Amino acid sequence: MKDKPVILVVDDQSQNIELLEAYLVPQGYEIVMAAGGEEALGKLSGNHIDLILLDVMMPGMDGFEVTRRVRQDNAHRLLPIILITALRETEDRVKGIEAGCDDFISKPVDKMELLARVRSLLKVKAYNDLLSNYREELESEVAGRTEELKHALERIKADGLEMIYRLSMASEFKDRETGSHVKRMSRYAAAVAGRMKLNKTDIETILYGSPMHDLGKIGIPDLILLKPAKLDPGEWEIMKQHTVIGAKILEGSDAEFMRMGETIAQHHHEKWDGSGYPNRLRGAEIPIAGRIAAIADVFDALTSKRPYKEAFSVEESLAIIREGRGTHFDPEVVDAFFAIQDEILTVKKQLSDNNQRNLDIPELKAMHQHG
Repeated sequence: MKDKPVILVVDDQSQNIELLEAYLVPQGYEIVMAAGGEEALGKLSGNHIDLILLDVMMPGMDGFEVTRRVRQDNAHRLLPIILITALRETEDRVKGIEAGCDDFISKPVDKMELLARVRSLLKVKAYNDLLSNYREELESEVAGRTEELKHALERIKADGLEMIYRLSMASEFKDRETGSHVKRMSRYAAAVAGRMKLNKTDIETILYGSPMHDLGKIGIPDLILLKPAKLDPGEWEIMKQHTVIGAKILEGSDAEFMRMGETIAQHHHEKWDGSGYPNRLRGAEIPIAGRIAAIADVFDALTSKRPYKEAFSVEESLAIIREGRGTHFDPEVVDAFFAIQDEILTVKKQLSDNNQRNLDIPELKAMHQHG
């Protein structure tokens, strides 16, 4: 890890570089210098640069062209670039933005403005680096587990539904209060599929595939998965990735129930009105198995204790489901769910966690952000 942020200063006038160096070095920044565009691109490829201060008016390759070439390299698509220019026309600023710069500083350079803009963009760079590193680590971890999980999931069909439940609960194991969730949710989903008169094969594959809906949570850090408070926007974006991770773990299998599991993992958080995730699908664009799994998952989440909430009563939960008809849920799926309400509640009673208490309905809507 570097001790100092590294700033590439590009200007064809040495006195301008010396001025910027005099401003920046006492503030703890390391400076790499370049006298032109070609030299700047060479320095960029040979050094770990955190920010570029780039003069616009240079002979040969100007600052706009340097910016465009930097942005063409995927490795530097988020590298902060500040254009330093005497140009003040709006069209010149627009040209810089279109080329891909992040900010402007006008000549003559004001020291305080320079330092403020540099500090601000370096904070953004640090945050982007943190997210990038996390994604790389997550992808590596998921890749390391994928083959093992695939082989395990291929074997369990012969051992019956109970083994599927036990393997699927790996993603729930950190939160013991959700231990029966996969059993209840899959039974609810199969019951709704039967009411909607899906064929026998589809009903069975939904029964076997739906317990794997949250398998991707195995790749979500504990500090996010078990956070007993509202997730911040960055944490929420990571949390939503459990749908993509789960589908990736299950993809490519020849087993029909695992292909169904992949579909459900990918789509059980899509919403009928198109406001869901990860792909914001709308209406019938969402596979029917995803629409069925969504209502089963939400009903059980509402009536179960979670790290970020207590359980809601059955009456409150049913009211929320009814309210979501045509927005969150497929209207036909909601109608099928309520047509077998007694069967759903019997399954719930048989597989109850016995640790629930009621909350007021307004509290649900505040807590429902955990998905």
